[in-house]
Amino acid sequence: MTEDRNFDDIAHKFAKNIYGSDKGEIRQVIVWEDLQQILNTVKGPKQQLNVLDAGGGLAQMSQKLAKLGHHVALCDLSSEMLLLAEQDIAKNGLLEQYRFIHSPVQSIEQHLASPVDLVLFHAVMEWLADPKSALEKVLQQVKPGGMASVMFYNHHGLVYKNVVCGNIPHVLDGMPHRKRFKLQPQKGLKPEEVYQWIENAGFSICGKSGIRCFSDYIGNMEYMGDYQYEDVLALERQLCRQEPYLSLGRYIHVWAQKKDKQD
Repeated sequence: MTEDRNFDDIAHKFAKNIYGSDKGEIRQVIVWEDLQQILNTVKGPKQQLNVLDAGGGLAQMSQKLAKLGHHVALCDLSSEMLLLAEQDIAKNGLLEQYRFIHSPVQSIEQHLASPVDLVLFHAVMEWLADPKSALEKVLQQVKPGGMASVMFYNHHGLVYKNVVCGNIPHVLDGMPHRKRFKLQPQKGLKPEEVYQWIENAGFSICGKSGIRCFSDYIGNMEYMGDYQYEDVLALERQLCRQEPYLSLGRYIHVWAQKKDKQD
């Protein structure tokens, strides 16, 4: 990938297909459970936090934080995504909690007066030419003792999905990106590498969840067992934080706390 992906051209389609679906709902449920643990770590429910939603798109997750009284700086490369987000935030009566920043995440320090208590960096790295440096820049914006919530498209999940679908030659060929899938990320990231990047940036990893460890691999076979969406969600919630299922999630959510300067 030679340049970062800007979603100006398909912002409305992105909003509908990614968030207006059962897959999007599963992602939101699992990540919000994790964020509640994060808030407990930084005593969020008892005080107003300064939150950076880096590459935040439509701000689904950060709006949940804004509803609790936290202040959010929403940064995105796409002006169209920011416009859609602002409309939704206004509809929900949360404009006073937000500041909108039209900028690549790599330049975010130019727009922040001070470090933040919590940064959200969700489903961004897989669209970037240099995900490691972008992650490092975002993590630099967190104050000592603050938290980072990072979600990324999982290389292992991408391999497994292709195998389940019978795309064996595609996997053996190294899974070159198929341009016709505009909403499919360019590539997955290897979890072990991302965890190392986070730790090298001075953070201690506190927890991990697999996002859609099962739902994306359920086929459309005629004679499958009977189940409802609620059953799939219950299965995800029950097992998504346990190995080996965690590492097979289509996305992985990892959260970490920045060490104090004296450490």
